[in-house]
Amino acid sequence: MCKYIVTFIIVCFTVLPARAGEVTKYLKKADSYRLEANAMQVETEVKLFKSGKLDKERLYTVYLKNGRRSLVLMQSAGEKGQKVLMLGDDFWQIMPQSQRPIRITPMQKLLGDASVGDIATMNWSEDYDGSVTGEVDVDGTPCLHLSLTAKNKGVSYKRIELFIAKNDYRPVKANLYVASDKLAKQARFTVASVKGRQQVTAMAIKDQIQTGRETVINYLSRKARSVPDEYYNPMFLTRNDLKE
Repeated sequence: MCKYIVTFIIVCFTVLPARAGEVTKYLKKADSYRLEANAMQVETEVKLFKSGKLDKERLYTVYLKNGRRSLVLMQSAGEKGQKVLMLGDDFWQIMPQSQRPIRITPMQKLLGDASVGDIATMNWSEDYDGSVTGEVDVDGTPCLHLSLTAKNKGVSYKRIELFIAKNDYRPVKANLYVASDKLAKQARFTVASVKGRQQVTAMAIKDQIQTGRETVINYLSRKARSVPDEYYNPMFLTRNDLKE
């Protein structure tokens, strides 16, 4: 009996690290459809649809940098001059003419069901751990089902059920759960060829609580760009409007 118990323990310690490494590999491949470089500028459009009709739309410029740093600049009339900064687990909103950054959470709404975290974070492999729970067909696409839990507190969703295509690991669908473990949103991803490279060009979010609403995040353009480190300082942002 003891021999079987020892054998079982050895098998567990052999399998678990391999499974963890496997999930990290899958997440990095899925991330590659949303990220191109360690430092990027992403022009982003968010559209809110109600009962299938366009209700509102907004434009944002997002700067992403390694080390879990993001800066969001609002570009639409009525919001121009507002900024959102993410430094690791901390988020601030900076209003024009204000000398004091305002602490916010990644769940702070931007438009419709698009939150600050949906725009500012694009890296699952840095923020989540998990396991492969099986294979499933999603709208005719054979997918791997990854069950993910947050390893950092400054994320919008504490749990994600992510479905990636089995053949090329592109993201297909994600069920997004908040801290109470309630299913809050469902996201679907559009992948297309851009300049010869397969990229996520849109993420459509459906609210699982308020029906009849859909928020579509369109990634209009991406390019490698590294802005100065001082741009990721909340006090610097209160003193500079960053007009380009």
